[in-house]
Amino acid sequence: MEKIVIIGGGAAGMAAGVFLGEQGHKVHIFEKNEKLGKKLFITGKGRCNLTNSCDEEIFFQSVVTNPKFLYSAFYGFTNQDAIRFFEGLGLKVKEERGGRIFPVSDHSSDVIGVLEKKLKQLDVKIHLKSQVREILTEERPEGEKRVRGILLENGAEIQADRVIVATGGYSYQATGSTGDGYRFAKETGHLVTDIRPALVPVETKEEYITRMQGLSLKNVELTVKNGKKVLYKNFGELLFTHFGMSGPLVLTASSYIGKHLEKGSLQGFLDLKPALTVEQLDRRLLREFEEGRNRQFKNVITGWFPAKLYPVMLELGGILPEKKVHEITREERMAFLDKVKNFPFTITGLRDFREAIITQGGVKVKEIDPGTMESKKVKHLYFIGEVLDLDAVTGGFNLQIAWSTAKAAAREELC
Repeated sequence: MEKIVIIGGGAAGMAAGVFLGEQGHKVHIFEKNEKLGKKLFITGKGRCNLTNSCDEEIFFQSVVTNPKFLYSAFYGFTNQDAIRFFEGLGLKVKEERGGRIFPVSDHSSDVIGVLEKKLKQLDVKIHLKSQVREILTEERPEGEKRVRGILLENGAEIQADRVIVATGGYSYQATGSTGDGYRFAKETGHLVTDIRPALVPVETKEEYITRMQGLSLKNVELTVKNGKKVLYKNFGELLFTHFGMSGPLVLTASSYIGKHLEKGSLQGFLDLKPALTVEQLDRRLLREFEEGRNRQFKNVITGWFPAKLYPVMLELGGILPEKKVHEITREERMAFLDKVKNFPFTITGLRDFREAIITQGGVKVKEIDPGTMESKKVKHLYFIGEVLDLDAVTGGFNLQIAWSTAKAAAREELC
């Protein structure tokens, strides 16, 4: 059996420790924090969305960057395998809207707890407050570069047959995700793609957006365009903030539009009534006009929008609020309904890594074996989880990437 070092005690690192420990290897996890799973603890607002029960087609559609790279790893350890794995560790799970899988307790600490308990049962050595300074490699006589261990910040050298980098990305830096893995990759001769925050709120230009701070809209459709090109279009829930927008719909959009925002602002549009066509909305509006023929426009549409959105729609709608409804022309109605179906705003940028759920970009996957997560450049060096150039939308998909890549790096026939 081999001595294997895992750098990072987050989701991927702990899972790899369990998988390798079950095979009888001498496994050491080096974690620079004072405890394991610090980022996992806050995942899913502290509830930990473990995975998603969706079918494989939906899973791969939910992976934003390099989905094809994940084929081998995912089929080697699917979302159903992940559910069975955690249930086997004694964690009771439940399914919620959209196939999201959570612990029944709604406590992420229970997920960390069952992993930590299993690691101890398997005699995996956990080294807390242990910062790794460098990955040690050597040139073999045949010209092959190979891992030989790690160097700790305190100067201690740890020899190892294999080293697995599971350091995470660059988001939520307070949890220890400070980009160490990218440095290790570069120092050992690997390419790292540009990184940017993902699953992150967006900043907007218009004053009327920030005026609606605190307003949450459900069942709206968001479209983001770069000129005429549609970059993202989907349906869901969002939240107006003091800087722009957040909420599930916006967070997902951020993963698709981030690289485009680096070149300039983008146009955003909300369909505030996606279940109704313009014609249906016009018929409804005409009925309400008929019922209040001598009323002012502002008094007829009060029930159309939430309180914070109502004055903004009066401003943007193109109809004078005091105008009597029987004086409003068809052209004015159509212009107003266009704002209902295409509520406009400008996205100027993403919030930074401090607010990002994950990191987009990372170790270039072309330099990694997709079946084993082993480097193609350094023998017996592996990269798993968020440190890789892999990311997905919200809903448990990013943690599934962690579990699947961890399992791939621990494939029994390869170790």
